[in-house]
Amino acid sequence: MTSEPTTDAPADAPAAQPAPAIEPDTKDWTWVLREPCPECGFQAADVDVHAIGGTVRDLTPRWISALNREDARVRPEPQVWSVLEYGAHVRDVLRVFDGRLALMLEQDDPLFENWDQDATALADRYDLQDPVLVADELADAADVIADRFDAVREDQVERPGRRSNGSVFTVRTLGQYFVHDLVHHLHDVRA
Repeated sequence: MTSEPTTDAPADAPAAQPAPAIEPDTKDWTWVLREPCPECGFQAADVDVHAIGGTVRDLTPRWISALNREDARVRPEPQVWSVLEYGAHVRDVLRVFDGRLALMLEQDDPLFENWDQDATALADRYDLQDPVLVADELADAADVIADRFDAVREDQVERPGRRSNGSVFTVRTLGQYFVHDLVHHLHDVRA
């Protein structure tokens, strides 16, 4: 589901020192399925599952533009991810959620594999990846999941899947939760 980390940093990239740790996000964000997000204003419950593919395609150019900023590698504060780190995270969100959606469409009530996004960011050195390559990979991953959501039939919309913490999703709510992640992180990087 995930590829090797893209750590082919250009010569002008920062030296490979450990990235400053970011406070892990331990919140259970599933509440965004019931109420608007006060940070980004997104209302996940309003998302039509059959419009998700188009929404992903509409948001992708904003991510590519952000990742092509000259300061994409720069953290605005030591404890806040750079645009590059957010972009690498979103690329992986696209991949992880595509895998989860595929499971939900192929299996009855699958249990999703755990994914520690903070551990992945450190292990894959999001901070040292190439922003141009991340933009390309994000665009490719966006195309894949957009196509998969476009192919969801009406009789598949309420198929369930579960996280190990007990959160239950349907194809619809997984899509709504997923789109919030994309929009929210665009808000984070001001794109």
